Amino acid sequence: MGWRDWFARAEAKASKVGALLVTSPGQPAWSNRDYAAFADEGYRRNVIAYQCVRRIAESVASVRWTAWRGETELSESPFLDLLAKPNPGQSGDEYVMATISYLMIAGNRYDERIMVSSQPRELYTLRPDRMKVIPGNDGYPLAYVYAIGGQTRRWDVDPGSMESDVRHDKLFNPLDDWYGMSPIEAGAYSIDTHNDNLAMGKALLQNGARPGGALQTEDDLTSEQFNRLKAQVETQFSGAANAGRPMLLESGMKWQPMAFSPSDMDALESRYASARDICLAFGVPPLLMGVKGDNTFANYAEARLAFWEDTVIPLVDRLANDWSMWLGPYFGDQVIKADLDQIPAIADKRKTLWDMADKATDLTINERRELKGYKPLPEGDVLLVSAGQVGLADALSMNDGLPADMTAEDIKAMAYGEPREVKSE
Repeated sequence: MGWRDWFARAEAKASKVGALLVTSPGQPAWSNRDYAAFADEGYRRNVIAYQCVRRIAESVASVRWTAWRGETELSESPFLDLLAKPNPGQSGDEYVMATISYLMIAGNRYDERIMVSSQPRELYTLRPDRMKVIPGNDGYPLAYVYAIGGQTRRWDVDPGSMESDVRHDKLFNPLDDWYGMSPIEAGAYSIDTHNDNLAMGKALLQNGARPGGALQTEDDLTSEQFNRLKAQVETQFSGAANAGRPMLLESGMKWQPMAFSPSDMDALESRYASARDICLAFGVPPLLMGVKGDNTFANYAEARLAFWEDTVIPLVDRLANDWSMWLGPYFGDQVIKADLDQIPAIADKRKTLWDMADKATDLTINERRELKGYKPLPEGDVLLVSAGQVGLADALSMNDGLPADMTAEDIKAMAYGEPREVKSE
């Protein structure tokens, strides 16, 4: 090894604890999260979680993207063309919806770029449960491996630049060094409670929406009588189709219905409580989901604005920054930004802010332009007031009826209540 290589290695910046994170370098780091369970129980079987993921993904996908180089917005850009049509099988909206949905369900998203002549030409989002991270000796990923049907595909990571044709974005996870934490995991108990509550309601409906009961008799039943009676109840008096069907009893039997327990009576409120907790895990106001019992926001417009500002826009910025870092250098250091002016919820808020700026009498022109997001003007550091907002001294000076030899000091004295002799011929 030459002295230049030794010096470069000695000066390399690396965490001193990075190597401690790796117990088996070069071997896949397996996630201890069950993606299949998250996708099935949390997305496919729970209407609240499904709608939260769908609403977030659709909102991010609805944003209009712009390309910038420095302070100049580009009217045409191959970068934007790639995002508008990332691959032959997906539109830009479908691609963004898929990648954000994976991030919400698994806490991880993996994007693959296809390079042609040193230029990104196609983008694909990959299923997180099929991807594995291969840790390196220094605590950074050495490679990514995609496995399906006994076949694997490997993408190496450049040890110097950390560049790879696969981009791994993960939500913060305090207990895992390689994989992110899904919002579904944070709301897992609430999702299970909500699903169990719905299952209980379904079972109750199948039993005719009535509480259970017991058949009472003073005589002992033989095994044959018991089995026959049990089969008759199951086939003729169970299920929603048999609700309300009269029961013919024999041998002095009586039907003793049982009342709802307090837990049954509170089931509906428990369902709403768990639904609110699921919305909280995803950062979606319950009011947008139609969940009762949430009075945090005065109206739907406030809830929608909070949803965009607190949940959607951070994800939009995260995605735009990730694209800019990963793909921007191949398009002449272009940067992707979201056009927030095209978002109805944000546009309404900005209109209110602009109206306040325009009506303010204590702000200069440049201060008003700064509130609106515009650059200052060379002659803009002046304060404008309406014609009716004139001081008393200035108003008196414009009065033609005053003596011609009256000085400015005399006018100010009259304006502010200091009597002073006025000379006249």
